[in-house]
Amino acid sequence: MSAPVDTAADVRGARLPSLTGMRWWAALAVFVLHVVVFLPIYPFYGSDGYWDLAKAVPMQVGAAGVTFFFVLSGFVMWWTRRRNDTEVSFMWRRIKKIYPTHIVATVVLMLVIPIPIGRLDTWLPALALIQTWWPNWTSLGGLNVPAWSLASEMLFYLTFPFLAPLIARIPDRLVGRALGILFALIVAMHTALYLWAPGDKSTENLFGARVAWPVPATTQDWGYNASPEFFAREYVGYGDVAYWFSYYFPLVRLPEFFIGVLVCRLVLMGRFRNQRMLWPLLALAGTFAATWFVPINFKMSVLILLPTAAVIATAANRDVAGRRGLNSTRRMVWFGDISYAFYLIQYPVMVIVVRYLASGRAGGFWAWLGYAAVALILSTIAAALIYQYVDKPITGRKKTGRNKKVGRHANGGLTVVDIVQRDTRAIP
Repeated sequence: MSAPVDTAADVRGARLPSLTGMRWWAALAVFVLHVVVFLPIYPFYGSDGYWDLAKAVPMQVGAAGVTFFFVLSGFVMWWTRRRNDTEVSFMWRRIKKIYPTHIVATVVLMLVIPIPIGRLDTWLPALALIQTWWPNWTSLGGLNVPAWSLASEMLFYLTFPFLAPLIARIPDRLVGRALGILFALIVAMHTALYLWAPGDKSTENLFGARVAWPVPATTQDWGYNASPEFFAREYVGYGDVAYWFSYYFPLVRLPEFFIGVLVCRLVLMGRFRNQRMLWPLLALAGTFAATWFVPINFKMSVLILLPTAAVIATAANRDVAGRRGLNSTRRMVWFGDISYAFYLIQYPVMVIVVRYLASGRAGGFWAWLGYAAVALILSTIAAALIYQYVDKPITGRKKTGRNKKVGRHANGGLTVVDIVQRDTRAIP
């Protein structure tokens, strides 16, 4: 039998290396989707083989990674919450973590794409991380595409210091009920969007890649979202309002963070004690498979929310109990540390690979796969450099020590008895 974790007073702030390591897999899932969509190697791009690949790697692959990040952010913010913290101090730490890496990745991209600096709507909303608040495709789909999710992250960070005291007042016996009500609210929101917001109501799983037509014989200088034509357009409204609301709009995504917060409370209270990863992973796999058969409003996050939270909570319990696994190894923790920079630099690297390595060359599937491997390697190297020379110096992150040794319960399971150090490396 697995031993229960200790009380909140004992374990709050304990190191959670597995959650750090798991961040890499979420970032890699996003990369896999983006390399299919944003690495246009012609004539493979647009061929029957390409569309078969796109159907095998649908949009919910990357969306699952984003959902993981949102739930994880909520979980870790509560886990590492400082009771005497001020709103200003909290936000300053978050700004130092989020913006420098984001600015570096954005500047790298702006140096290589033909963006009209005089048109503020093509770059300023994305740089300020407010690009998803209105359905303008020029702002939302341009510049560094993956950074759209940071607009939702920033809303969560703005609201957390004010809502956290209210969440702390929820009686322990009602936390599970609050979690159920919040999830029901999320389902109701997406159901309303499906029923009444204009947009695609199908169950199609294909991400809308922009393929040049007729299909060119060789790779072009730019993919669609990095082309001069894209940035030369006037205001382009996002036609699928239901999709924009359900996937991009920060207020709709905000409750997902608080799913993580409430699940963290359950862990700290000892109400969720599971340490066996098999069942949460099976639940996640099953609900992810179900996304193939539901409308787009439910594909991107709703079905996998609770299983994702269960996986995160189980990993935290295992870390507190001293149970090591693949994701808690030193190498995986390092990959998790660089995952935020990797998430943001991957698209600029793909643009660079297309522009300077593939442009003017013809390639089939194997050429595309080779360029994808190059993009993965270069993105990882660039992320490591950004983490080492931008993120760590600015956030003041130092090498962390280890927790003190753990004791044993009578049933033989491990649990933390003396936590001496707080580790916030799982925070995005």
